[in-house]
Amino acid sequence: MSITVDQVMELAPVIPVLVIERVEDAAPIAEALVKGGLPALEVTMRTPVALEVMREMAQVKGAVVGAGTVLNPADLEKALKAGAQFIVSPGLTEPLGKAAIDAGVAFLPGTATAGDIMRGMDMGLSRFKFFPAETSGGLPALKALAAPLYTARFCPTGGITAESAPKWLAEPAVKCVGGSWVVPKGPVDVAKIEELARAAAGLRG
Repeated sequence: MSITVDQVMELAPVIPVLVIERVEDAAPIAEALVKGGLPALEVTMRTPVALEVMREMAQVKGAVVGAGTVLNPADLEKALKAGAQFIVSPGLTEPLGKAAIDAGVAFLPGTATAGDIMRGMDMGLSRFKFFPAETSGGLPALKALAAPLYTARFCPTGGITAESAPKWLAEPAVKCVGGSWVVPKGPVDVAKIEELARAAAGLRG
């Protein structure tokens, strides 16, 4: 069942950005996040086990698993075969953009400048990751970009915290944010993850 990029962005105010080193942690983390109200899970392709983690998480009821750190069409193909329902990239290239559009998959390409966003719009895209959010000028920069590029909507990611997320979410051009704070580094504490997820799920509204 395919899901649109808007549907992904509307599942919850926060998309957890997950760097998972051990396959056995995949299902417990996914279950805790879904239970806490964060069903969209971005598994970054930064670890050797990322594809296996996606496969495991895709078996968790209610989880909508996506692949992050997708850099090229080869990454895209691997992620889709592993069950990814949405794709997130740190930037936007023509080969990756075309491959994602041809695959018909929900796609959030990384953008940080007006040129990035305009190139995406030329390809028919209107939903973007704003990355790295804080070091690219933060909320003032996004507001400045969103004014002339008024049909674009964003998922800012990079340096966003539980404390700063509400300010970002209050901006009309922002549909959700990406954040890694929901799954702290170190041994997996499912009760803590669920608690942080519940707090993150309540940030909007």
